[in-house]
Amino acid sequence: MIAFLKSVDSKAWKYILRGWTHPNQVAADSERQVIKPEVNWTPTKDELALGNDKALNAIFNAVDQNVFRMIGKCRVAKEAWEIQQIAYERTPKVRMSRLLQLSTKWETTQMEEDETITSYSTMINDMANEAFALGEPMSNEKQVIKVLRSLPKRFENKVIAIEEAQYLTKLRLDELIEMKLLP
Repeated sequence: MIAFLKSVDSKAWKYILRGWTHPNQVAADSERQVIKPEVNWTPTKDELALGNDKALNAIFNAVDQNVFRMIGKCRVAKEAWEIQQIAYERTPKVRMSRLLQLSTKWETTQMEEDETITSYSTMINDMANEAFALGEPMSNEKQVIKVLRSLPKRFENKVIAIEEAQYLTKLRLDELIEMKLLP
């Protein structure tokens, strides 16, 4: 998401970090501050508002409908970002909980007898992507070893052949799937 925001506008991510405030002016009838009409903004204020709007639009387009309901009324990208961060449970406590759940799932997952190697490897790849999203990248070697160790007994001879013929530290998961040794 951060990479996407940076690609939308080189400053979009900075608008989220810094925040943006609507320009104000002193009311004609008093000394209180009121929102300044857009027609009276300086070019600098226009540029700042545009950066905020680009970042806000990117966030709106990246979230699902449930989160959009929570942030749809936001007019400041930083506010929308903070709400969606909480909605996607990116707090340290929840992150650790999700990592523990993922670790348990990783350790207990085995390929079923009727499952294809492609569908199983996709599930392993999904778990690796989730770990990456939680800030814990998973090496390709770990994924390959997981797939090889999780295959049903009927693959035992093929696994031994792969382990002896390949350096597992260099074998990528996609290469393993492409091998003709596995159906």
